[in-house]
Amino acid sequence: MLTVDFTRFPLAPGDRVLDLGCGGGRHAFEAYRRGARVVALDRNAEEIREVASWFAAMKEAGEAPAGATATAMEGDALNLPFPDGSFDVVIISEVMEHIPDDKGVLAEMVRVLRPGGRIAVTVPRYGPEKVCWALSDAYHEVEGGHIRIYRADELLDRIREAGLRPYGSHHAHALHAPYWWLKCAFGVDNDRALPVRAYHKLLVWDIMKKPLATRVTERALNPLIGKSFVAYATKPQLPAVDAS
Repeated sequence: MLTVDFTRFPLAPGDRVLDLGCGGGRHAFEAYRRGARVVALDRNAEEIREVASWFAAMKEAGEAPAGATATAMEGDALNLPFPDGSFDVVIISEVMEHIPDDKGVLAEMVRVLRPGGRIAVTVPRYGPEKVCWALSDAYHEVEGGHIRIYRADELLDRIREAGLRPYGSHHAHALHAPYWWLKCAFGVDNDRALPVRAYHKLLVWDIMKKPLATRVTERALNPLIGKSFVAYATKPQLPAVDAS
């Protein structure tokens, strides 16, 4: 289940892509399939091992085109182990709401992004997230949990302040918002509640089968209750140097 829309954020074969805070690796896997040279970075060693094993399995199965590469590594988002301008594309999905120094993370992303490069940022949307916080303290008051809720204009301002130029945004995963409301209402760790189990089955069916009815429904509901807010931006090109 991708949050970044690659029709709005296209990748070219050979693009150098950083999936920052990659988690389970869903965006890194898609970039690899599209022929990119991917680095998936996360602070969670267990998830990085899992992502690395999936990269190896994808290569073995021939899922990535010739020339594509993929590396999974542990790292600190506030101290990225890459030179300036190392990447054409940076993706950070559902990460910034966890990090106290979100401005520092943006600064590091801008540093490692080449001039003219592109960035995709996704965070939980303000409205659906407020409902979750209101229903359950356990949803966010946990170690490593969500420490803030972004309004769309606030996130876009942060992106501009970091020196980037936003060029598009949208909402995603409307069908997932009610699932999390149910989880918060019945207990975040309570997967046995009948409404939670029933809705989870619906989501799994939707992800596996991709029926037209739910695709159309989600597109219609995304502007209203989309669970995630997605923003796209570019890093300005360096001014031309007059050699005269």
